Amino acid sequence: MSTGARAAELLGMRQCDFRPGEQLISVVRKGTRAVQELPASADAFVWHRLYQQELLKMEVPRGRRQPAWWTLRRPFRPLSYHGAHRMFERVNASLGADWTLHDLRHSAASRMARDGELSLTDVQWVMGHAHLTTTEIYLAPNRDEVIEGVLAHHARQFRAQQAPPQPAPGNDPQSLSVLFGRPS
Repeated sequence: MSTGARAAELLGMRQCDFRPGEQLISVVRKGTRAVQELPASADAFVWHRLYQQELLKMEVPRGRRQPAWWTLRRPFRPLSYHGAHRMFERVNASLGADWTLHDLRHSAASRMARDGELSLTDVQWVMGHAHLTTTEIYLAPNRDEVIEGVLAHHARQFRAQQAPPQPAPGNDPQSLSVLFGRPS
């Protein structure tokens, strides 16, 4: 989820496409078919390593050119989009949820777009969007963000009303109080 890559792009990865020391993965992009490196969270590499350890115990084929994702049932075979989709359906049924593989990508894009330290063009590049207008849809705020922002605005307005106006630099407060008849 932290990369924002499409499920099909992630499922097409090989073992050699992970570079934990640099916190990068490589995927083949859907539209251009170009290989693109994407930054991923440190947690993503920890979880992938734990998954690799599980695969080792199960004697799943190994090697740098082998697929990164495998079914965990015999006969072992590379995990397909359909297999990952079925996995989500089973999890959703047990949780009473309705998440999709693509929802993970949307969540990543929304989180990145709302980070004030990350430019929208950076998000566009990571998501692999050809047009910035496609990325802009993730700027729509959610209800809680709007309420929090407007309440903060009201608090700032209230504080501004409570503070007495300060004289402009270079003006003597004593002279202004005499001139306007205010106590100093």
